[in-house]
Formats: sequence, C-alpha cells, structure tokens
Amino acid sequence: MSTPVSVTFTDLDLDAIAAAEGRVAVIVTPSGKMGPGARRVNRLTKGAVKRLLESEAWEKTKPGQVVTLAWPTGLAAKALDVLCLERGADPVETRKAGAALGKLKGEAPLLVLAGTARRLGELAQGIALRAYSFDARKSKQPEEPGAVSIMVGKPDEATEAAKSALAVAEGVLMTRDLVSEPANHLTTTEFAKRIKEMESLGLKITILEEKDLEKHGMGLLLAVGQGSASPTKVAVMEWSGGRDGDAPLALVGKGVVFDTGGISLKVPTGMEDMTMDMGGAGVVVGTMRALALRQAKANVVGLVGLVENMPSGEAYRPGDVFTSMKGDTVEIINTDAEGRLLLADVLWYAQQTYKPAAIIDLATLTGAMIIALGHENAGVFSNDDNFCDKFLRAAKNEGEGAWRLPLGEAYDKQLKSDIADMKNVGGRPAGSITAAQFLQRFVEDGTPWIHLDIAGVARVTKDTDFAPKGSTGWGVMSLDRLVADQYEGE
Repeated sequence: MSTPVSVTFTDLDLDAIAAAEGRVAVIVTPSGKMGPGARRVNRLTKGAVKRLLESEAWEKTKPGQVVTLAWPTGLAAKALDVLCLERGADPVETRKAGAALGKLKGEAPLLVLAGTARRLGELAQGIALRAYSFDARKSKQPEEPGAVSIMVGKPDEATEAAKSALAVAEGVLMTRDLVSEPANHLTTTEFAKRIKEMESLGLKITILEEKDLEKHGMGLLLAVGQGSASPTKVAVMEWSGGRDGDAPLALVGKGVVFDTGGISLKVPTGMEDMTMDMGGAGVVVGTMRALALRQAKANVVGLVGLVENMPSGEAYRPGDVFTSMKGDTVEIINTDAEGRLLLADVLWYAQQTYKPAAIIDLATLTGAMIIALGHENAGVFSNDDNFCDKFLRAAKNEGEGAWRLPLGEAYDKQLKSDIADMKNVGGRPAGSITAAQFLQRFVEDGTPWIHLDIAGVARVTKDTDFAPKGSTGWGVMSLDRLVADQYEGE
C-alpha cells in the first residue's frame, strides 16, 4: 500500500527553526495569539508574521485556513504556512486544519510549530489523510515524501495520544489504494492476497474458495461470478481484542472488482469507474487494518465477497433463478443488480457462522443513491433505531456525511416475483430503498442491522476536506469510532 507520510513529535527547539528546510508552519489563533514557536518565527522573519496578523488578509482568514508566505526572510524554508486555528477547536475542525497543511505539503518536509494547539492526534491525522496520492501505476515514481515533524512541549505524551489517530489514517489510506487500483491489477486473487498479508497484524484470515462457497450453498454469490475467469472468493478477517465469548460486530463488504453489468451491459461512458465497485469491501478491509493497528479492545469480524461481473457464454442471465444460502430463490431481472446478490449470501454466512451482536454492510450499491444524496452523504438504512442512531452519531463526530432513509413493507411489493420468492430489482421508483429491502430479507429477526449505500461517497471527482479527488476512504473513521464508542470497554 501507499506509505503514509511519516509524522513524529519532537521537543520544541527554537534554535532549529531557522535551518529547517521545506515548509514551516505556525499555528495562530483567529485573534492573533502566537505561541513560542510563532513568536520566534516572527523575529526571524523581521516581523512578517505580526504584519500578516494585523492585515486585512488575516481578518478574512477563517479557522482552518492557511495563509502562505513564500521564501520568507530569515528562514531556510521555501514557505511559511500560517494556520488559523482556535485553541479549543473540536476534533473535526482540528483534523480539517491538519488537512489544510497536508494539502500544501507536497514532497517537501514539513515542520509544524504546534504552539498551544490541542488535539494533536487529530492534527497529525489530518496531515496524513490529505498528504496522499495514488501513484502505484505511474512509470515514474515520485520521490519519497519528506517527513512531518511536529514540535510540542511534551512529545512523548503527544506521540502516545496520536497512535490511534494515525492507525486509523493508515486504514483510510489502504481503502483509498484498493479503490484506486485498476481491475487488471486488483483481481479477486490479488485482493485476497492483500487481505491475507494482514495476518502479520494479528488478524485471523480465512479465504473461502469456490468449492467452499458451493459447499455452503452460496448460489447467489456464485451466480454473479459465472461469467468471469477470475475465481469468486470470500475473505474473512477476525479481530479478537475483546472479551472471550463476546459476540462480535460483523462488517460485510461488497467486493466487485469490476462491474460491466454482465449481460445487462452498462453503457460505455463512465464504465472505467467501475473499478471502484469494490468500495464497500475496501472500507471493511481498511477498518479491520485500523482496528488491528491500534489494538482495539473489541471483537470484530470483517467479511468481503470478492467477484467480477462479466458477460460471457457462461454468465448468468436475466430470467434465471438461483437459490441463496438462506434457501430463498431469486429471479434475476437485471444482472447489473449484482451487489445485493453477493451481500445476501455473505450476510447470511456471517450470521450463521459468527452469531454477531450486530451487523453492518457497505456497498457501492445503487446509482439511485447518487441521485438522492449526491456526493455529500452515504445512504443509511436500518432495522434498529438505537443502533442506527449510534452509527449516525459516530459519523457526525468524524465529519463523514450520512443520512438515514426509510424502509417499509410497502416497498416489498416491488420485489414480488411470479416464479420465485423474489426478484433482484423492484424497478426505478425508490431504487435504493428496494435494494435495502432485498437485503433485509437476509437479516435474521432480532439482529441489529445497518446497510450503508456508499455509491456517492466512495469516490469523488473533486477534492474533499480530507482527500484529493478520487477515492475517499469514507467510512473507515466512522466505523472505527463506532467500535471505540460502543464495543470497547464494555
């Protein structure tokens, strides 16, 4: 995976500032209050910082924004970044401020004079999240980026406090890498291999091959992969950091490494973006990596179905009927509605095998979700108000947009089939809702469940606060926060 930018905390050394190369950043409050580092920089630059703070430009600068002074007098650095940030800024504001520095960083080293700033873990996390680019498939590889050094009064305490935040950032970056990979590089076999490599972090990894899936009766999942030369797999990641015997939280992800639509072929325009149709699986993998890296005190199992949806002489067809692991039969109306078929079998397997305390599935499931919510929010569906509220609170606390949509028996009528127990699509009206209704049929009564449709947020065409355009890694931070708040220390 992409190597996260190195972030370390060091003692405040005022004498070392003048010789620091690359970029130097100082943190100043909106009212212009400077810490020791900023005051030293102001002296070295012959009052340049003070003049900025007294200018009209600073009056217009909002918290979280940066004003850059290029080639500052008295410093070896090529740029001085003055970051506006309230001393008591909340975690999301602080992370956004760090991301503002990360966006400017480039390949140069960065020295941050933290001053009196709090929440240094979130500041470091923001820098790491934004100082990212996916370059694995370029012939000319960029130079290793310069490190980030944050000068603070108590570096040991800051280092310890930032460990979890930086672990989560690494999980986000892994998700971005996976979603960014071309399908000829991230095949189902390669995806499973990368998951298997996480055994070194203490995860228990099991890869179910096609013969195993046949044994379990996963007829829906296997149907999706019939037309592809790439073998269909299920990868299971178990993290047992909680108390022995406690039921785990289960995370289930859709891992369609490429989606042509199958026989119901997609239009050519934009089909190249279907390399990201494994985004749900990418989030599950990134979350499991984050939990293992930070040694989460919780039991969590991640399961991802890995498949490719291709047209061929062996591909499944509209009008076919397949039997799920649960035993329900499904009439195929549209082979491009394949994600719900995959999830149905993996959801059922997760419940029968692990008896989870609760279950969350994630998928780039429907284009209708983009029409409904755009690229600002993921769609949230749930059978349990309390569980759903906890997730929405976690997402809000992490600054990741999420919006709940309804479920209801009336939508089930759209899935009625004349020849099977159900159809795999319910028509255009309420397309995202009927997809969630389909999945709910594979959730056992009494099991708290959330379905996250991340079609609009997994990959975007313009920069966000925390990521350059492309894969965002949305969901890793929210799921990690949910685990930390609700499943650790119980």
